[in-house]
Formats: sequence, C-alpha cells, structure tokens
Amino acid sequence: MTIDAGDEVAVEYVGRFEDGTVFGTSKYDVAVDQGLADPAETDPDAYGPLVFVVGADEVIQGLDDAVRGMDAGESATVRVPPEAAYGEVREERVREYDVEAFTAMVGTDPTAGMHVEAENGLHGDVVAVREGTVEVDFNHELAGRTLVFEIEILDVEIG
Repeated sequence: MTIDAGDEVAVEYVGRFEDGTVFGTSKYDVAVDQGLADPAETDPDAYGPLVFVVGADEVIQGLDDAVRGMDAGESATVRVPPEAAYGEVREERVREYDVEAFTAMVGTDPTAGMHVEAENGLHGDVVAVREGTVEVDFNHELAGRTLVFEIEILDVEIG
C-alpha cells in the first residue's frame, strides 16, 4: 500500500544544495564525514530517521509531496524548489537597526554572523555591521535555495 495523507513515515535523508554540499542529514556517519557533527561532542543518538505524518505540515511541502505514492523500502532523489521548501528570500525580512538600540535589545555588541532571536520569535543572523547600523536577515537560512534530498522510506504506519 502506498503512502498517502495521514500515514506516519520514517525517512532517512541526506539534504544537499544543487552544488552537492550537504546541509543536513539523518545519518550520523554522513554528518561526521561532511563536518556537520563533531564525533567528540555529538551524541550519535541525536541522529535518526525523520518521522512525520504526511499532510500534517510537519515538514516542507516538497518533502511531504515526494513521499506520497512511495512504499516502505523505496528510495528516491527529490529536487525541491524554494517555493516548496523555505520560500524565496524576501527583502522585507532584512532589517536595519541602530547599533545602540540593537545592543540594548540583545545585550551584547553586534558581530557579523551572530544569531539573534527577536521578541516576536523570529530568528535572524547579523549580516553586516556598519558605522552606526546593524543589518539582520530574518529569512530562513535555506530560503531561496533549491534543495536536493536523497530519501529512503524506512517504515510506514497507515493513518
């Protein structure tokens, strides 16, 4: 019986950008090999299959769509465009703040690459610190990117 909405699936995956760079995986050995995990500091049990209910908006739309019609034991490589993943980069999500106001809000001086969480729950990264201003990008880090997933369906529980 093929996977459909309401079914719970367990999926092993390796997520790559179109240039082949791995950005995420459920496989510990791949994470270590690609420099995503430090074997001395990472618990291998933190890795494992991605488990989600199809059609419940628990994963990006492109991955949810990809597993539909597959069966346990099947593998596929799936290309997911930005509109079915984390969306396009939206310029209105890049905000500029006065350095003093930013420092007062965050409690520390800004540095490029710094990750921040706004009071409204948005997460962002400081992308530039200029004389008197700080630029923070609140787009998802994978926004605007086409993602390529190698997936394997490990298990299916019919919903």
